[in-house]
Amino acid sequence: MKTESTTNNSNPHNSNFQTMPNINNESKPQSQESSWTKDARIYEYGRAANPILKPIPVLVHPASLHETGPTRIIPFDISDFLDIDFCACTSPNLLASFVRIGVGDAIDTRANATSQAFYVIRGSGTTVSEEHGTIQWNKGDVFVVPITQKSMVHTCSATTAHGAAALYWIHDAPLLSYLGVKPDPDNRKFEPTLHKHEELIQHVEEIKHSSKGHSTNRLGVLLGNARCEQTKTLTHVLWSLLNSIPAQTVQRPHRHNSVALDLAVSVQPGAMVYTLMGKEIDSMGFIVDPIRCDWEEGSVFVTPPGWWHSHHNESDSVAWVLPMQDAGLYTHQRTLDIRFVDDELELYRRGRIRGSAFAITNEQYVKMSGLGPLVPPASADIRRKMSADCLTNLGDVEDRSPSKRKWEPPKHTSRRERDFQEEKKCCAFDDDVAILDVNMKGYDEISKAELENNAPTSRRRKCIQVGKDI
Repeated sequence: MKTESTTNNSNPHNSNFQTMPNINNESKPQSQESSWTKDARIYEYGRAANPILKPIPVLVHPASLHETGPTRIIPFDISDFLDIDFCACTSPNLLASFVRIGVGDAIDTRANATSQAFYVIRGSGTTVSEEHGTIQWNKGDVFVVPITQKSMVHTCSATTAHGAAALYWIHDAPLLSYLGVKPDPDNRKFEPTLHKHEELIQHVEEIKHSSKGHSTNRLGVLLGNARCEQTKTLTHVLWSLLNSIPAQTVQRPHRHNSVALDLAVSVQPGAMVYTLMGKEIDSMGFIVDPIRCDWEEGSVFVTPPGWWHSHHNESDSVAWVLPMQDAGLYTHQRTLDIRFVDDELELYRRGRIRGSAFAITNEQYVKMSGLGPLVPPASADIRRKMSADCLTNLGDVEDRSPSKRKWEPPKHTSRRERDFQEEKKCCAFDDDVAILDVNMKGYDEISKAELENNAPTSRRRKCIQVGKDI
């Protein structure tokens, strides 16, 4: 009896060996093989794992460019510094430009991008898009538009200075150019969105007068979008912060992996307001051999990725800055890794070096460590995400920890743990998960006995090893 084999076409990974064509090396056309192998390269890992690329420099796009001259687009193109020859760019993923529009004039803008952001430096006017409609804008407004296949037309109706309106325009066309793709207009990730200047300032004032203990020298608001609820960013790619630096204050150094394209929104002429940048910090948290970039209202400067930077206001007036970054993309990838210098110094004093600043609860980490690198069976209802709900209901997954009983954190909370309860509201974690810092600072007030009484053996050992000596 002859048995016929069948193929399950619904699964692209299923194959029927009997139906595979008989292919051997002798039947391959020599010309085809050579065309496929001519670009193949093999590198020695130790020498090529961290290739040397052109660094992103600290450069300035001065306000004088948009304060004079005809109606035009003024790109901040530093592609020659970066050795990028396939597109104009200000960073590998973004291009920033000024758009100067004389009163009564109109100008078209167009970009092969998934995200475009416009900040109104000065003036009033309208932007018309055949695909998205018409928006009216005024000084201090921020508006973003998704994939736009046709040009947008910007018209200036009035201005208070320099005879023209000025827009700060940022988009992610360089990223798409590098990937070699065109955006799909049927798959836009957000809708056109307007942030009004008055509402932004109102939120900053609410933070300023809040009694919740916010730092008095770091007053700012993140610009978000309802379609980007997970990343809490301006778009799925772009990130922006309206940040104020009060008079006679210093915002201590911090760093992140995204490039910042900082617009000095408001600073008094001649005021001593500046940013210090550098690759390293000393034991006191000061930047080693910093590069100083003085602020000038309406100018843009580049903050390189991974560099420590601090903001200084030695004047008697508040200063404002609007950084634009591709941190929406980095946040989605869990690679933004924003760090604040005093947190890192505290870790260093305790003899630790953090591998990542990505937020994760201590309970999740302990459970993940106890489970080990398991591959869940097909029947297990475990979603591939870092969340408590995928670790508590293990079902058919084998528990390799010495004890299967669920470890519960102590009922009382430390001061530092209470501080993290506010962050809990911004995380997609279950309500019954205690939010603790990834570096285990929340265990400062937990005794060794409490750990021994509540944690399974293997998990307890991990807590004591990576936690503070107690």
